[in-house]
Amino acid sequence: MKIRVGYGYDVHKLEEGHDFILGGIKIPHDKGAVGHSDADVLIHVICDALLGAANLRDIGYHFADTDPKFKGIDSKILLKDVIGLVSQKGYTIGNIDATICLQKPKVNPHIPEMKKVLAEVMSIDEDDISIKATTTEKLGFVGEEKGVSAHAVVLIQK
Repeated sequence: MKIRVGYGYDVHKLEEGHDFILGGIKIPHDKGAVGHSDADVLIHVICDALLGAANLRDIGYHFADTDPKFKGIDSKILLKDVIGLVSQKGYTIGNIDATICLQKPKVNPHIPEMKKVLAEVMSIDEDDISIKATTTEKLGFVGEEKGVSAHAVVLIQK
């Protein structure tokens, strides 16, 4: 069996007047992430980690933020496409471990629903997805509630 590991990192600015989409679900908050797509930072890092593990470059290479066809797109569609690319190379997902860095709102109550949605999109077991949340103790752009960041590590196997 051949195994590979990939890592993803992403950041999005938070602003009032935008929906906050995270892990494929809408989370109630007075601010939302800003981006060319729906700015789902969690899905973006999972995509980047999967693409990196399969040596398929990054999310911006496949879904350029200059391409109007991706304007406002649901990131679950991008994730489904990434799964297709990884599958074409003969890989399946072993597991995903992700961390969301966000001061507010609290993410923990939403993690079970995120795992369910993401598992369905990727056609994997919910137990193969770990999502954790942390604050930055009010330090930096995350702590000042100006942005959200996330990290993900994935293992794929052939």
